[in-house]
Amino acid sequence: MLDKTFRPQEAEAPIYEGWRKSGAFRADVRSGADPYTIMMPPPNVTGSLHIGHALTFTIQDALIRYRRMTGRDTLWQPGTDHAGIATQMVVERQLAEQGITRNDVGRDGLIDRIWTWKEQSGGRILDQLTRLGASADWPRERFTMDPAFSAAVRKVFVTLYKQKLIYRDKRLVNWDPKLKTAISDLEVEPKEVKGHYWHLRYPLADGSGRHIVVATTRPETMLGDTAVAVHPDDERYADLVGKEILLPLTGRRIPIVADTYSDPEKGSGAVKITPAHDFNDFEVGRRHGLDMINVLDADARIVDEPVIPAAYRGLDRFKARERIVADLEAAGLLEGIEPVTHTVPYGDRSGVVIEPWLTDQWYVDAPKLAIPAVEAVETGKTVFVPKQWENTYFEWMRNIQPWCVSRQIWWGHRVPAWYGPDGTVFVEETETEAKAAAAAHYGETVDLTQDSDVLDTWFSSALWPFGTLGWPEQTAELARYYPGDVLVTGFDIIFFWVARMMMMGLHFMGDVPFRTVYIHALVRDEKGQKMSKSKGNVIDPIDLIDKYGADAVRFTLLALAAQGRDVKLAEARVAGYRNFSTKLWNAARFAEMNGAESVEGFDPTSVSHVLNRWIVGEAARATRAVTEAMEAFRFNEAAQAAYRFTWDIVCDWYLELAKPILQGGETAALAETRATLAWVLDQILLLLHPMMPFMTEQLWETRPGSRAPAQAITGAWPVLDPATLADPAADAEIGWLIEAVSAVRSVRSELNVPPAAKVPVLFRDASEATRSRAATHGDALARLARAERIEFVDGEVAGTVETIVNGEVVLLPIADVIDAAVEIKRLEGEITKLDRDIAGIDKRLDNPAFVAKAPEEVVEENRERRAQAVADREALSKALARVQAMRRD
Repeated sequence: MLDKTFRPQEAEAPIYEGWRKSGAFRADVRSGADPYTIMMPPPNVTGSLHIGHALTFTIQDALIRYRRMTGRDTLWQPGTDHAGIATQMVVERQLAEQGITRNDVGRDGLIDRIWTWKEQSGGRILDQLTRLGASADWPRERFTMDPAFSAAVRKVFVTLYKQKLIYRDKRLVNWDPKLKTAISDLEVEPKEVKGHYWHLRYPLADGSGRHIVVATTRPETMLGDTAVAVHPDDERYADLVGKEILLPLTGRRIPIVADTYSDPEKGSGAVKITPAHDFNDFEVGRRHGLDMINVLDADARIVDEPVIPAAYRGLDRFKARERIVADLEAAGLLEGIEPVTHTVPYGDRSGVVIEPWLTDQWYVDAPKLAIPAVEAVETGKTVFVPKQWENTYFEWMRNIQPWCVSRQIWWGHRVPAWYGPDGTVFVEETETEAKAAAAAHYGETVDLTQDSDVLDTWFSSALWPFGTLGWPEQTAELARYYPGDVLVTGFDIIFFWVARMMMMGLHFMGDVPFRTVYIHALVRDEKGQKMSKSKGNVIDPIDLIDKYGADAVRFTLLALAAQGRDVKLAEARVAGYRNFSTKLWNAARFAEMNGAESVEGFDPTSVSHVLNRWIVGEAARATRAVTEAMEAFRFNEAAQAAYRFTWDIVCDWYLELAKPILQGGETAALAETRATLAWVLDQILLLLHPMMPFMTEQLWETRPGSRAPAQAITGAWPVLDPATLADPAADAEIGWLIEAVSAVRSVRSELNVPPAAKVPVLFRDASEATRSRAATHGDALARLARAERIEFVDGEVAGTVETIVNGEVVLLPIADVIDAAVEIKRLEGEITKLDRDIAGIDKRLDNPAFVAKAPEEVVEENRERRAQAVADREALSKALARVQAMRRD
């Protein structure tokens, strides 16, 4: 006997352990089955499950469970990323608590401590994924610093280097002066801050007394200016192009160059060019062959170099800014100061201002590797869902810059490059190979020094689709599971991860790493705002699982995961879908208490009762809807179709209509209805299993009757054809009954008819078909519509309101049940209030300033409120018309 309630807090862990022990998650167990592969985006080893993770992993698990049930040999490859900077910072903070730094313990000592921490605390997020129900093939778990994976990383680096696709160059990078390393664009957090434009006078070097005014938010960088640029079509400066400026405070002479980067409409139309400290200026500098002068060191202090005036050497960048501005003002070269709000780059981990900094780094020739990666999407070898994300991919890839892959930290894959006494570089997979290459080069054995940098985390994770399968060894797993079928990820790493996997997969495997890229949206709070700790609106998925169970959390996320729309998550929605799971549990208990047991081999085409013929057809239509939605990655539609069939069709109608049969004594209809009800519940459990795995598994294993296999997780996905199973005659019969009950209920609700009041249902001028159906289903109609009786009348009947059922008029005599005058006043008042609300919203939405300046989520919320208000007003207006029509009779 099923328990009265399903208690997820007690049931989920044993259910999960049962799956694991049975080997249900394993790949390569179905002989002859077509493979289906999803590579788990490896979460950072430092991470914990947040709501964005919950969405992406729920989607992946739903896909894997669905494909497993359709008979595919599924591999969901799990693992974690070593997360270079993030992980090193965790351990360095631990050292700081002991009053020591990484320099105190040395490189090897720090790495040893990081490995110890990783073994003790790393990978916590994978443990949390089990709470979510993730059915990954855990024995295959990989880590991006595993020895085999590290060997693959070195192989790729060396191969690309020898193909001249990796090289060392001096270029600008995002430099974090606190962490003292280059960082990726993804690790840069742009912030709007209040600052100033300093307008500076740069005198011409010809002694004419003329000057050009330039503006900057970073006056300290003027020490590294090597030109002033003006637009080639700007007539104001046509006679100055080719002349020189005497750079203030330094005495250096720098040229005036013509370049389209300068905007004649902005400011003075002239811009200072500092190639070593601005990405745009760097490109201008390369076009014109300008000197590139670094004015900052790794700590963001002014360098101690002869090119810098002695007064500023060694100063912190912001202290130097103050002194330079003061000195320019004293020299009469400060034209003015303008307050401005502008975007400043900050390190997302260090919290300090990031500097564009000129430094020697290792680069991948991404522009060359991007060519086949672009072509693969253009030709459809890989498709994006939703398709519009292909435009984002193309925009990034067609404008891609060389990829800086070196980082100045200690934790990570060390660059496999060694330097000889004269600086000659030897790039090999091992030190032994490097020494052999050096000996051949020098003609003798020499001491080598390995490059101290490590590789960007994205470099190693770019190899995830094939490095986890044993490459460069040609393993059976690699041959079977590459390329993958689907990658599920967020839009924010299309460039940082998706694009780089495409480049590496095509280059080293000769094929794309995945056939489909499904891009899910952001999870926001219920008002549409982005979640952040500062706003206090962060939702912890583990807290939700503790409170409502994993099934409710998973189903909520899937039900809200409409393509191209952000997920607006409210705890109330999770509570609502917990109620849905309760509804399913209660339906299973009802079936059990009424003797409905699963019959293995049940043939849905054999049922004869009209009610059972109807529900079999509904099951087939629901199966088709869920299947089509899953195939199209429309998870919200799959959830809605399963929800509608379970709650609206089965629980609200089929169970209610079946009660007289189930409780009416031993008949042929009783046996058939019991078997049909059990079969219908089995189909529901299978359809819902990818979305709500825990409860469906519990019910599958414990409900009475015989069903195979023993576990829902390895059950066969329903294959039900509506063309075969749907019965138009049964659909028409039961459809008429449902429409009649719904119409009566709707009128009663709109007009505040007391629930206990029984009102006759009168069919006016009814057709023979309606009379026949009413005769057949009259008892059910009266019971479910709270009707005193069912009658047939000709012509108008005073004191009634009317509604339409299947094109025919149904009258409800409610004059003696409600006070028409009171109802009219109530409805008119509610309509007036809605009119005011709609007018207020329209005033806001018609205001261009509101639409332009208000946060997008606020504008969208107003549009949704208006749509709901208009729908409510329309329903109230229909109800008012009904009462007014009744009153005139």
